[in-house]
Amino acid sequence: MNRKWRIPFNRPALMGREIEYVQQAIEDGHISGGGSFTEKCQNLLKDSLNAEAVILTTSGTHALEIAALLLDLAPGDEVIMPSFTFVSTANAFALRNARIIFADIRPDTLNIDEEQLPSLLSERTRAVVPVHYGGVACEMDAISELCRVRGITVIEDNAHGLFATYGGRYLGTMGKMAALSFHETKNVTCGEGGALIINDPSLISRAEIIRDKGTDRSRFIRGEVDKYTWVSLGSSYQPSDMLAAYLLAQLEKRLEITRKRSLLWNRYMDGLDDWAVGNRVRLPIVPDGCRHSAHVFYLLMPDKVSRDTLIEKLRRKGILAVFHYQPLHLSGMVKESFECPVTESVASRLVRLPLYFGLDETEQDSVIGEVRNLKL
Repeated sequence: MNRKWRIPFNRPALMGREIEYVQQAIEDGHISGGGSFTEKCQNLLKDSLNAEAVILTTSGTHALEIAALLLDLAPGDEVIMPSFTFVSTANAFALRNARIIFADIRPDTLNIDEEQLPSLLSERTRAVVPVHYGGVACEMDAISELCRVRGITVIEDNAHGLFATYGGRYLGTMGKMAALSFHETKNVTCGEGGALIINDPSLISRAEIIRDKGTDRSRFIRGEVDKYTWVSLGSSYQPSDMLAAYLLAQLEKRLEITRKRSLLWNRYMDGLDDWAVGNRVRLPIVPDGCRHSAHVFYLLMPDKVSRDTLIEKLRRKGILAVFHYQPLHLSGMVKESFECPVTESVASRLVRLPLYFGLDETEQDSVIGEVRNLKL
């Protein structure tokens, strides 16, 4: 859409040094993947999260694709994930011929319902992919223990939850692997980008090979071999060092970004709490022991009609609010039948309000005021 929104749903923010760093990458003469800015981003993420390794990728989708390749899936192997997620979560494993098993979500956090998992497991289950919706943690203790006993790999889709925590542990550090996204809609962005967090040291070397088009180029660069060759399946998953330069400037301001987004998130909660109670609208729920990333602020409306009415009302005022995922188990790509009633209900009622670093309090007050004017 070309329409100019008075208050858009999202507006990427420059945090200060992005242009300077991109210019430096150009002047350094290394603008392809694997340069100094890539290394700085990887080290910053690794150290901040206390992860074994972090590999930058061209997208969160590609991070998931590397994880799927590392699983060595055979046709018919099963991967369990919520139906309420972005299509990339499913595509990464479907591309490796996995059978996707869709689980329903909890009605409180909108995360995968861990109590359903035992009934979904089979002898062919190779992985469970919890998606931390809105940067609010899944019940990782229960998921991790169930998978540990059965020898099943946990791969966290943490596209929403960078620097959020669960029981004091960073999201993305509890599974064997985790995917991050730096798409322009995310808290920290470089336009298009991602990262694979690796928490199992035995996977690091092969992940590098997959990332480097199936070659042992990283070993060659480190001087461990005298030439590099094709040694495995892989693809071109490295982002340009110019994108990494942009990303570094954002990562350096991660605390400022988180503080501002959390302030805005809390202002929505405070400003809409009584209105929500009086209009049968549910606000986000964050369980005890979870520190969320303030990535999404949503309203769960009583029904689809009220959801659509609110979206249209805000649009007439120049405010872009949007719904979210359509249930993957109902898509034309899925030929099996899955029972996910909570997913179907939530998908038809959820609306996300504008939330971005540059949103000022006056603009947010306008959004809050227009929402409060809707009487159901």
